[in-house]
Amino acid sequence: MGSDPVFKEAATALGTAIAEAGLTLVYGGGHVGLMGVVADSALAAGGRVTGVITRLLVDKELAHHGITELHTVSTMSERKALMADLAEGFISMPGGYGTLDEFCEMVTWTQLGLHQKPHGLLNVAGFYDALLTFFETSVTNGFLKREMLEMVHVSDDPASLVSALQNDTSPLRDRWKTLAEDPVKSKDPVNE
Repeated sequence: MGSDPVFKEAATALGTAIAEAGLTLVYGGGHVGLMGVVADSALAAGGRVTGVITRLLVDKELAHHGITELHTVSTMSERKALMADLAEGFISMPGGYGTLDEFCEMVTWTQLGLHQKPHGLLNVAGFYDALLTFFETSVTNGFLKREMLEMVHVSDDPASLVSALQNDTSPLRDRWKTLAEDPVKSKDPVNE
């Protein structure tokens, strides 16, 4: 849950905002931690919740059996791939290594044109400030293009973040889609 109750409050608000927007929550399928909180709050607000979890985590009794739909897969790679396929966008709540892994992988997939789905960071209590500073440093030092950083929506307000992703019209995502569809006709945006 994190050390500050504000994280749980934000997860509750996020689940509620997703349900109230008429969206289906797609998440890691657990009943514990912020994952469980966001799922429970989406359900409580009348929303649909789809979980994707590994057999190992089911065997450890971490699966949420009260959700709308639960997919069980063999590996973490399969889990991330199925969640990415089922989701229409991605919001990263405060978390640890797994959260950062999933966020970076999904943004990289957009960068490579593997999907064109919007991304958001729920920056509760400045949780992601240091990461955003790192990304700014990457831009300053020429490792990341400013437009790559700007394609990630950042907010401390769950409802505003959900709305931003719903209304995302990033031309960058379309540019990468063009590259993926016809790499010969497109310039290489990574090295432009």
